[in-house]
Amino acid sequence: MKKEKLKLRSVEEFKTATIATVRALSQNPKIIVSFSSKKSLQPNHEIQSKAELPILPAKLTSESLVRIRGAADLEALKIRYHNNKIHKERIPQSKDAIDAYNSMEESRIETLGAESYSGVSTNLSKALEQKLLLEGYGTAKSISQIQLPDSLSVLIHSRFNKVELGPTGKHIKEISEREYGEKIDTYINKLKDNINNQTEYSKILREVIDKLNLEKNDGGRKSQSDNQNNEIDDNYDQENSNDQNNDQKSFGTQSTELEITDNDEQENVDLASDDEEQNLSPSDSSEDHNEQNRNASVPKNIDQDIWKYNIFTKQFDQIEYADKLCDHDELSRLRAQLDRQLYNLQGVITKLANRLQRKLMAQQTRSWEFNLEEGIIDTSQLARIIANPLNPLSYKKEKEIEFKDTIVSLIIDNSGSMRGRPISLAAMTADILARTLERCGVKVEILGFTTKQWKGGLSQKKWVDEGKPKNPGRLNDLRHIIYKPADVPWRRTRKNLGLMLREGILKENIDGEALAWSYQRLINRKESRKIMMVISDGAPVDDSTLSVNPGNYLEKHLREIINLIENQSDIQLLAIGIGHDVTRYYKRAVTLMDMEELGGTVMNQLTELFDEGK
Repeated sequence: MKKEKLKLRSVEEFKTATIATVRALSQNPKIIVSFSSKKSLQPNHEIQSKAELPILPAKLTSESLVRIRGAADLEALKIRYHNNKIHKERIPQSKDAIDAYNSMEESRIETLGAESYSGVSTNLSKALEQKLLLEGYGTAKSISQIQLPDSLSVLIHSRFNKVELGPTGKHIKEISEREYGEKIDTYINKLKDNINNQTEYSKILREVIDKLNLEKNDGGRKSQSDNQNNEIDDNYDQENSNDQNNDQKSFGTQSTELEITDNDEQENVDLASDDEEQNLSPSDSSEDHNEQNRNASVPKNIDQDIWKYNIFTKQFDQIEYADKLCDHDELSRLRAQLDRQLYNLQGVITKLANRLQRKLMAQQTRSWEFNLEEGIIDTSQLARIIANPLNPLSYKKEKEIEFKDTIVSLIIDNSGSMRGRPISLAAMTADILARTLERCGVKVEILGFTTKQWKGGLSQKKWVDEGKPKNPGRLNDLRHIIYKPADVPWRRTRKNLGLMLREGILKENIDGEALAWSYQRLINRKESRKIMMVISDGAPVDDSTLSVNPGNYLEKHLREIINLIENQSDIQLLAIGIGHDVTRYYKRAVTLMDMEELGGTVMNQLTELFDEGK
């Protein structure tokens, strides 16, 4: 043990050792190894001359060692055993299918490495268990709470038997076998027989994807739930198709609205304005559910048949200012608690915040134009004029450097899985970010999203009372929290961030509607540049909703909203995943496994966004 500590006494020594390991394991001594907080959706191994590993934390811990060793071994094995040309030949088109395809190929690569090296087997096993644990799968009760790529990876490893499953992996295996066992059991046997033949292996992967209908259930095509909804909605859609075509609007303009329709009312709800303090209005409509199970939370310029996201009721949803959810004395106590934690972290983040401030102030610095015929007298030239009065007077004029008026919307996941250190760091980061940007003249709003209750709350009760109609859609009471409106100074809202530390405030998370809400607020702003930053620790999870809808119901809606914001608006969207790989959802994303990196990563990413000068 002492020998291990001696070897790892510095981050630089560990980095050097890791680079050497990657080069040796990949059998490529010229490989370029870099450490970065970014991770691309589809790593480029076509040239196979570079390996990207997670950024090293300032202080090595047992958790970070497991994570980085596992990542290093996997990257090296990809270079050694993976042919990107073969991989691309059969890669599917839809997002869910691509994730599953990549995950199963990685399982093949890991198995080959684990079969040859016992140390690699140990590293990959520990890294897999850590990843599954951080995803929160240890408490999963149904397949809807587990990402499909992770389920397939666990099933393959359990059958290949080269990367040992830990307690969380075994738990996932039991749940996944109940759901997928009979469907793909034969295919996994075929995969095992062809593990050394990537071409045949990839063909079988496509058979698995076809068997699970992944190409049909994603990427803008109708899912099983859509077909069920169509049986209910056929009459309604026939009567109203002309109206829907006439109602199309552009996503990227100020007048755009996200249509959020539930089974109690047929109206567009704007979840946006800064003066919202009341619960969303209860519905007065008594129309039949079958006529109201319609498309929701998708801009109207999208084909109505592409995606149907339903909301059973918005009657109990809430958009509220943070200081309305807690009495003044308790809010002061929670803010003091946050300040004590902030004191220990402030040194590191403040340096990065100052760097961001210098960057922004430099972009706003004014310059002077000299030797003009009119303007302000250039005093630096007075000596020349006194020496020779015949010299003409010299004037100067201040010239402004173009700097886009900017607003940053910080959206923080307030789900129960963020409890503890993650939510504290998120609150501290938001606090420092708001202060820094405000000094630079950049508007900042801080938002949070969760639910009012566990297990559905009053929405679920209403659904039960009405006889549990089929395909209810979202089945919980939303709670969207405004910690700091963009136009209110930080000093007046600083106490509000303490609410994140309050016991009982963090419940479940429905990310898609939260992003739609933030988007609606941003498009109504006058600023030229709009940045949306999401801090989350996992996929959308709401037990009540997922128990009566397809397992990927909330995730599909999140993907749709992200796609629209990224591709059909001028908003810059950035996501930071805490212990969860959010690169599977967002084009621009960073995944952190070490919580201590959060503050610095937020500052660095914002600095890069401003450097782009979009």
